[in-house]
Amino acid sequence: MNQPQPIPTEAQQLAQRLEELNELYRQGRPAMSDAQYDLLLERLRSISPGHPFLHRGEPEAFFDKREVRHPVPMLSTDKAYTADDLQRFVDRVAKEGAEIGIQDILFRVTPKLDGLAGRDDGLVLATRGNGLAGFDVTPVLAKGMIVQGGRGLGVGEMVMVQSYFQEHLSQFFEHPRNLVVGIVASDTVNDHARRALDLGMVHFVPYSTLPYWEGTGSQLLSHIDAITLDLEVQVDYPMDGMVVEVVNEAVRQTMGATNHHYRWQIAVKRKGETAITQVVDVLWQVGRTGKVTPVLLVEPTNVSGATIGRVSAHNAGFLKKNALGPGAEIEIIRSGEVIPKVEAVLITATPILPVTCPSCGTALEQDNDFLLCPNERCPDQLVQSIEHWFKTLGTVDWFGRKTIERLVQAGYDSLEKVYALEEEDFARLDFGPVQSANLAESLALSRTRPVEDWRFLAALGIENLGLGDSRKLVQHFSLPELPNLTQGQIEAIRGFGTITSRSIVQGLQRLSPTLKFLLDLGFSIIATAQELPQEASSPLVGKHVVFTGKMHKSREEMEEQARTKGALVQSAVNAKTDYLVCGEKVGASKTNKAQQMGTTILTEQAYLRLIGAEEWEEQA
Repeated sequence: MNQPQPIPTEAQQLAQRLEELNELYRQGRPAMSDAQYDLLLERLRSISPGHPFLHRGEPEAFFDKREVRHPVPMLSTDKAYTADDLQRFVDRVAKEGAEIGIQDILFRVTPKLDGLAGRDDGLVLATRGNGLAGFDVTPVLAKGMIVQGGRGLGVGEMVMVQSYFQEHLSQFFEHPRNLVVGIVASDTVNDHARRALDLGMVHFVPYSTLPYWEGTGSQLLSHIDAITLDLEVQVDYPMDGMVVEVVNEAVRQTMGATNHHYRWQIAVKRKGETAITQVVDVLWQVGRTGKVTPVLLVEPTNVSGATIGRVSAHNAGFLKKNALGPGAEIEIIRSGEVIPKVEAVLITATPILPVTCPSCGTALEQDNDFLLCPNERCPDQLVQSIEHWFKTLGTVDWFGRKTIERLVQAGYDSLEKVYALEEEDFARLDFGPVQSANLAESLALSRTRPVEDWRFLAALGIENLGLGDSRKLVQHFSLPELPNLTQGQIEAIRGFGTITSRSIVQGLQRLSPTLKFLLDLGFSIIATAQELPQEASSPLVGKHVVFTGKMHKSREEMEEQARTKGALVQSAVNAKTDYLVCGEKVGASKTNKAQQMGTTILTEQAYLRLIGAEEWEEQA
């Protein structure tokens, strides 16, 4: 009788490591990227294909929640990383279809959302759990999670709107999933999560509401990259590839499932181009709010047609967690032509963290994963604060980083001092005669060119007060009133939490003299809050509006005009959307989604007629 072969030691170690990583992931604290995890998983499959870990679902646990059994198992998804992997899947489907006499097999491609999987039967929203039974998390809907498309639409993902996360939360969290898991698992939520919920940015998205592509196997294989790109631009949620599945029910029944995954379904993972390089040094940069963040200086290497010498490294906690320092060997990825990031750490090295500010020498403080310079007179912070003012204001030329650095070095380290400069002052600072004249003229023009009050406020660079929140704040209070606001007054505005409100109050009080000085200079400020009552009869008052497609005016102009008429502008269609305004080249999936949700769909011309913008309609 043959004795069972022992599992190799490497496989045991890999399985244990995968168990640990999986537990951290389910808690919303991923210790590595999905791609790195998948590489370890594939390594285990190659050396021990029969290992038990590979043939069961990856469980999650919410120990204080009621367990709920799924009517149909929610299994994991097998993965395809290469064109050959996808070809083998299509061939296998064709073979099994032919055995039951079905030749014309259709495939459907749907975005694979990267959130917390769940199932909504109309009464209970349950997590995936171990695939057979999950946990009842229905109370999360009372916290503010929005169900897209209505209740009872089955399997989907609990996610956060990606554009909102990138704009407001990416500096605090590595991935929106971390925040979503915290919202679902905890009885109370933190300030960032509360705000996202209040603004309707946390959703349960049934897969049946997502855009999709359908076609034959040959079409799928020929156009998978184009299909992926087309679907990605239509979805404003974190994604982890595409799910390819068989449409024909008879073929699905024939193919069945393993204990781990359905055999008629596969996830296509598409990685950006990667390269392996070595960390030479770590450059520490000081931001305008005092955060000191690292950039990895690496051996120059070519990725996606560009020579890369610098790689993003998030914060000090990221270096410590991944053992990143000079001498570390890393795999970097440049996906979607964005700033390269660390994909995997191949050889670790001891991180060396600074204890003093690289700009001013002040002892650094620890704030969770971040290092902070507490010195508000730190030269780098002053440079970036002044640069932020001019960039955000958007009415000034000539004041770039190098110019501002020269001014700060010469002692002109505040907006009060900069706006006191005349042409002869610039000349004395060794600027040329033409540049001196241009700089002085730019300062004068910045005071006379109209600027919205919310943009003026955001340009001050107060932490937690970007463009969107500045817009909300000036709808309730005028600029001169702001320094005297209390935390309670700000917290009473929808979308502002306790921590954020406290931070904004402190920032407004600190910059009160600067705000008064700038207002006294007589800037041409458009008071947008005062415009809204004049538009009380507008058909857009209180309406949720989404703009999509190419229009004759820029998207920003269309959105800004809608806001002045009382609209609530959204980035994506959801159950609250009243109007979807369509320009040219709008995908059918977006309009289909709007139709499913009962949203009114308007052409650009029909929209302009609705709001009485005749002068814009003529241009359109």
